[in-house]
Amino acid sequence: MSELALFLSIGLIVLLLLGIPIAFVLATLTIGGLYIADINPIIFAQRVLAGTNVNSLLAIPGFILAGDLMGAGGLSRRLVRFASALFGHFTGGLSIATVMAGTFFGAISGSAPATTAAVGGVMIDEMEKHGYQRDYSAALATAVGPLGQMIPPSIPMVIWGVLAEQSIAKLFLAGVLPGLFSAAGFIVVSVWYAKRRNIPAERRMTGAELRFALRDGIWALIAPVVILGGIYGGIFTPTEASMVGVLYGTIVGVFIYRELTLRKFMETMLRSIKMSGMIMFIIAMAYGYAFLMANERIPQQLADLMLSITDNKILILLMINVLLLILGAVMDTVSAMVILSSVLTAIGVHIGMDPIQLGAMVVINFAVGMVTPPLGYSLFVASAISGLKIEAIAVRLLPFMVVFIALILLVAFVPAMTLWLPALVG
Repeated sequence: MSELALFLSIGLIVLLLLGIPIAFVLATLTIGGLYIADINPIIFAQRVLAGTNVNSLLAIPGFILAGDLMGAGGLSRRLVRFASALFGHFTGGLSIATVMAGTFFGAISGSAPATTAAVGGVMIDEMEKHGYQRDYSAALATAVGPLGQMIPPSIPMVIWGVLAEQSIAKLFLAGVLPGLFSAAGFIVVSVWYAKRRNIPAERRMTGAELRFALRDGIWALIAPVVILGGIYGGIFTPTEASMVGVLYGTIVGVFIYRELTLRKFMETMLRSIKMSGMIMFIIAMAYGYAFLMANERIPQQLADLMLSITDNKILILLMINVLLLILGAVMDTVSAMVILSSVLTAIGVHIGMDPIQLGAMVVINFAVGMVTPPLGYSLFVASAISGLKIEAIAVRLLPFMVVFIALILLVAFVPAMTLWLPALVG
């Protein structure tokens, strides 16, 4: 490897281990790399501007703000209430309701921590009142969080689509079946737990109570239909859909549910701006770093190194998934995607893997990382809401992790899991 390649590779590892934020790591290495390669530093500014001047990136702050507004405006609470009314009378009914609420809200927020916060904030206490152990309730709220990153719209799918230059709409569709498979697996775990603990089913809601829950939550239930129906109906692009979500959440929260006050709106805007700014800063710095990496053919060299170990596609996919799971547990999603996108794309091309399947596999692995210690963000959220230690919740996550591992293997080795729906919709 060249001097520059060593500097970029080893420097990345050392600076990350020192705990320096990834955006500053990438900027430092890019500027230092340009100096080593004797390249005009103006290239850094040009690459940053060129990389961020992408219309699709506008979907990221759009979906973040839309999800936050719908949570602040009362939509998430009504989704949970409707799910409880619909499924509460089954064995493990409140668990099932938690899973379904996470599925519904995942189709709005696009974020794992946001989904865990929205569902867990209501259901953890409610489940404990009805005989569920608090650590199990917190674990379930944690587990449904990644549904927000699988079921469209998904913020990580947008990021990967931009980094890998793939169709965001197709990536959205690729996450639908994996998300539904996860939800079905969680329901199986919920029923098993309820039977094992002899938790009685709740009473069946009367017709009047169901109608009230439906009438009260109808605007929340329509939100995914408006956003996703517009995208796949050809009415607007994913980027435009994010802005439609912002407008919809604002109108419903202010004028229909009347819970989105001016103060709440400003707090939500500030929170969303901070999150969006952090993500966009990382992506901007990544483009300068990616330029030097590509110039030195480092992604291709790393891909060749992995492929030199074996040319067996099954073993290669297993190695990739193990790597993604490990990185997902110790790094945030955006950082890991930025670092690995070019390497994984090169490997995917070599083994003949469809880029949409590859993108879905990457996003789903990092979604699982959201519930994996030590840096699972959804785990932190559930811990904060429940007041329990992370270790206590992590132990209860084991049955849900079995579902996730089964899902990852299906996504990696059964292409139809991620490609059937995009092909069907065209």
